[in-house]
Amino acid sequence: MAHVILGLLFLGNMSLYDLIKAMEQGTSLFYSASAGSIKRALDGLLKRGDVHVVSQETTGRKRKIYGITPQGRTSFHTWMMSPPENADLDAAALTRIYFLGLLDEPERVTVLESIRDAVSRSAATLAHTQTRVEGQSVPAELASVAHYSTATLDFGIRAHDTALTWLEELIVQARADLT
Repeated sequence: MAHVILGLLFLGNMSLYDLIKAMEQGTSLFYSASAGSIKRALDGLLKRGDVHVVSQETTGRKRKIYGITPQGRTSFHTWMMSPPENADLDAAALTRIYFLGLLDEPERVTVLESIRDAVSRSAATLAHTQTRVEGQSVPAELASVAHYSTATLDFGIRAHDTALTWLEELIVQARADLT
């Protein structure tokens, strides 16, 4: 969540309300967050020095406007350039792609290739699991359970195949932007 906030603040200074709205209108398709979790993450970023209060209204709603610090820009860039974690690969990959335009063109290719490689490794794990599962015998009373369990595995494999095709298209586009 912290990196999503940093990416949004990279685009411009925002209040907590602005951040909530930006997430609702942008990243919520692949990354959901409550107002409370956004506030907690923002407070953590403040403590770490990745963001700072740019201005604060002293009357009315006493709204604070937050901005990204140079340290925050470095943190965001380091995260963007790091490979996505397998634990939540979809959200990690899509969040990086959402903010990819903030990076220099050569870095975009590097990030996309890193994401593709992570998805490819995950797809290989699913394929290996499928091979193991196909060779197992299942008691008759569990046949329907096994059928639908393997259907979810099939879904994962197909989703990864689609993601890999899409990522290859993005990589081709990003490489074309270099010339």
